[in-house]
Amino acid sequence: MAFAQEGPVSFSLNEAIDYALTNNRTVKNAIKDIEIAEQKKWETTATGLPQINADIDYQNWLKQQVSLIPAEIFGGDAGTFIPVEFNTKQNIGATATLSQLLFDGSYLVGLQASKVYLEISKNSKVKTDLEIRKAVINAYGNVLLSEESLKILQSNKEILESNLYEIQKTFENGLEEEESVEQIKITLSGLVSNLNNIKRLNILAYQMLNITLGIDINTDTTLTDTLETLSLQYTSLEALAADENVENTIDYRIAKNDVESKDLYVKLAMSKGLPTLSAYVNGGYNAYGEDFGFANNNQKWYASSLLGVSLNIPIFSSLGRSAATQQARIDLEKANESLIEIEQQLKLQIDTAKSDYQFAIEDYTNKKLNLELAERIERKNEVKFFEGISSSFDLRQAQTQLYSAQQEYLQAMLDIINKKAELDAILSTLNN
Repeated sequence: MAFAQEGPVSFSLNEAIDYALTNNRTVKNAIKDIEIAEQKKWETTATGLPQINADIDYQNWLKQQVSLIPAEIFGGDAGTFIPVEFNTKQNIGATATLSQLLFDGSYLVGLQASKVYLEISKNSKVKTDLEIRKAVINAYGNVLLSEESLKILQSNKEILESNLYEIQKTFENGLEEEESVEQIKITLSGLVSNLNNIKRLNILAYQMLNITLGIDINTDTTLTDTLETLSLQYTSLEALAADENVENTIDYRIAKNDVESKDLYVKLAMSKGLPTLSAYVNGGYNAYGEDFGFANNNQKWYASSLLGVSLNIPIFSSLGRSAATQQARIDLEKANESLIEIEQQLKLQIDTAKSDYQFAIEDYTNKKLNLELAERIERKNEVKFFEGISSSFDLRQAQTQLYSAQQEYLQAMLDIINKKAELDAILSTLNN
């Protein structure tokens, strides 16, 4: 087993699933979404924790501001003013502020929302894993189907070419009609066309598998499982008796997350009507001078400190908050209705998936029996034809019936694998 990006690689189905659940690009993005949600949760939490900010303010009056005072204070005429400058030309100040949110309803709702957001991201990752697992199984099975089809068609082609050679010789000796040669040529021509088509599809099937795994599209990939082995492994009557509790499915949990988020929107809208309370304390130093001498040792610095509490009380919003709350409640009602509908749909999907899976198992048994019958009929008609008992048309009909039975048998095996994967995805079963 090799998982290098360069050179050939080989996978069993379980190995392919495990590899894709780590390296598929969609899975990687889902993991990043969880990381983003975790950081978002901490970002929300941090807003309610102590905050420290520092400010440094330097001012240089290019043209100082003037204030007017009554001239009569200094013995001047009443009603006149004297311009004075109270500020120094330059000043600088540095302040550090510690603030703490004491109460804010929207912050409490935000904490709950961040947890729900993280849960949504995790559930989305589970959903992605289920879909990728199903995609890998489908792609892996399609490759095996094309490989088995190639083997069968190549074998059929060799047999037909041998038959054509024998009939051609018999015809040349005057012991067979030309129609018999033409019938075999028609069958062979159709077979060769199908063979060429399957060769092209085989290349595409490998490329699709590589993309699903998350490796380069042109990687030389080898599969170690066979279609028959996997169909037997995926045949399980126990799956038909699996737990049908829709609340355990990932689709239900995602819908439940939507209800929870809508409920938080209602709480958030209501919290806008609650007061907010915060406190702060700061301390700083200021210095003044006509020239920039703030770095001198003899520069005088003046300390200051302030403690404060801020209470904001919403009083009247012209019914804006009430309208926002009603909108949120309507969205919550819609989410609850959607949850009920999804629950009913999931029950139907589970029943349908079980029915399809059971049919796939039964159809496999039927197609296997049909293939055995078609093989016997083809052999009998071949013997009869070369003994001169039956016509070339009868032989061609038996061969065509055999080729159809072969493909139906291969498809029946693939259907068991795919239908089991579909059932597992709906039931949120992640085991390989």
